[in-house]
Amino acid sequence: MNVHFIAIGGSAMHNLAIALVKKGYQVSGSDDEIFEPSKGRLKKYNLLPKKEGWYQDKITSKLDAVIVGMHARIDNPELQQAQKLGLKIYSYPEYLYEQSKNKKRVVIGGSHGKTTITSMILHVLNFYKLPNDFMVGAQLEGFEVMVKMTDDAPIMILEGDEYLTSPIDRRPKFHLYKPDIALISGIAWDHINVFPTFQNYVEQFEIFSDLITKNGTLIYCNEDKEVQKIGSSVRSDLTALPYSIPEYQIKNGITYLIVNSNRIPLKVFGEHNLMNINGARLVCNELEISDEMFYKAIQSFAGASKRLEQVAENEHTIVFKDFAHSPSKLVATTNAVKSQFINRELVACIELHTFSSLSENFLSHYKGCLDQADIAIVYFNPHTIQLKKLPPITAEQVKKAFNNQKLKVYTNSDKLLQDILKMDWNQKNLLMMSSGNFDGIDFDDLGKKITNI
Repeated sequence: MNVHFIAIGGSAMHNLAIALVKKGYQVSGSDDEIFEPSKGRLKKYNLLPKKEGWYQDKITSKLDAVIVGMHARIDNPELQQAQKLGLKIYSYPEYLYEQSKNKKRVVIGGSHGKTTITSMILHVLNFYKLPNDFMVGAQLEGFEVMVKMTDDAPIMILEGDEYLTSPIDRRPKFHLYKPDIALISGIAWDHINVFPTFQNYVEQFEIFSDLITKNGTLIYCNEDKEVQKIGSSVRSDLTALPYSIPEYQIKNGITYLIVNSNRIPLKVFGEHNLMNINGARLVCNELEISDEMFYKAIQSFAGASKRLEQVAENEHTIVFKDFAHSPSKLVATTNAVKSQFINRELVACIELHTFSSLSENFLSHYKGCLDQADIAIVYFNPHTIQLKKLPPITAEQVKKAFNNQKLKVYTNSDKLLQDILKMDWNQKNLLMMSSGNFDGIDFDDLGKKITNI
């Protein structure tokens, strides 16, 4: 097979390109900008384009398929040439389905927890060396790539993102996978630039559940009222399996699951993660993995990259980073760290970085989100707001939205970094939450400096 990628430098796209090379395909690609780590990984597999930009002469009738990424525009010259030649054009999710249509497909959907649940399932499958293909939204420890495709694996585990498919297909990605086993972890309004109302956003998950194959299974979080509505009204041919927070206890900084009076120690913590474990367990049950096997394997699961990830620690301080940015994620993550370390103060920092979080009409959804923190900090960059072509917001608007008298608001990341390093870190934990990096703050370096103070 000869496959060309339009916008090969994307996080998902370059991983798919590498997966196809590993499968023995001939792969080429183009992009007008490629950054690390994509650049180095593409170079390693001899996939890095010699020149950045779009070149129509790369699109020929010899290609078996063209895969187009979201970064490409609808008037992309390579895309237009592929359309002119009548070539097979796929979006990223369409091609994943094409590669998995003869396998059992497990799709993990939800506004939060997708990457972690997918990672948990993969951890258990690999613990028992059970063959599987997968696509996951973060780099996992022990996994070279985020996408794996083979001819012989009987199942494929897919993280089901609800964002748009491609510039020529405006459906959410997870509408294209047609799961045999689906999971919905929670619904909290996100991507308001695409889904203008909460109800419109919820409808995408209703459609997702209705796309489960005949006699398939929906596993759903019963703690979320919107998900509960979907789970309790699925088609009559589907099996619906609810899950919630399992019994647990925290002792000496370690969380234990309580199963049949037995204590099972975990490396992860927080009620959100405990719910994720329960959802992953039910998926594994459907893949013929018993509870006993699951609990044995999950004890060694240390978490997904950037999902409540421990950066550094000493005897009285731990520094965490987390991908959290939406209101529900902030609440879950701050509560998790505060509950796990009740004798330490929590300094919680959130960067408003996404389109939704920087929109003045959405800010009110953050009310009370950092109330569990002893020191609450919000950072945003006014220049980022300009780039997203949004109306400006002020520090006072942010304070009012969070409704937190203790809240400190920063618009300069250098000043934020200086003030964090000046703090007394005895018996304090730091939680840095963002889908970005606070405009250049090196979390690893910050962690080293704090734990060596």
